[in-house]
Amino acid sequence: MSASNSASDCFMCGLEQAAESAVVFRDALWSAQTVPGYDVPGWFVLRVRRHAERITGLDEAELATFARRARDLVAAVTEVTGAPATYLMVFGENHPHFHALVTARGEHVPTDRRSGGILRLAGEQTDPKAAALLVPAVRRAYGQLAGAALSPLSA
Repeated sequence: MSASNSASDCFMCGLEQAAESAVVFRDALWSAQTVPGYDVPGWFVLRVRRHAERITGLDEAELATFARRARDLVAAVTEVTGAPATYLMVFGENHPHFHALVTARGEHVPTDRRSGGILRLAGEQTDPKAAALLVPAVRRAYGQLAGAALSPLSA
């Protein structure tokens, strides 16, 4: 990703500098990783690598690949965590850069923290070390689900 394709003050664009240890996969268009402030174990962000706002800002190649990347990431997170539910959420208000938050919802999550309430866990259950421990297993599961054609960390 070149600097000319990013917004200089965009939090999501800044994640291009994330350590490889936080990254599940990175290809020419998409990246999935843990994110500071949202590092609840089982939470990952799938983001377009160039700065694009809203789903309407995606180009044809990004649109053509988003669903597959989202499906495979959700499946990998669910497989590794064993979560009975894994949510895929898209908002973009706080960080106007197209991204989806993938959140594994375990059995231990109280009823009032399910569905949209799960976002409250960002302030209650952040655990960067535990979140980081899941990355290698999710990376392996993602690689198996996505197939040999997609190298997990190809850029």
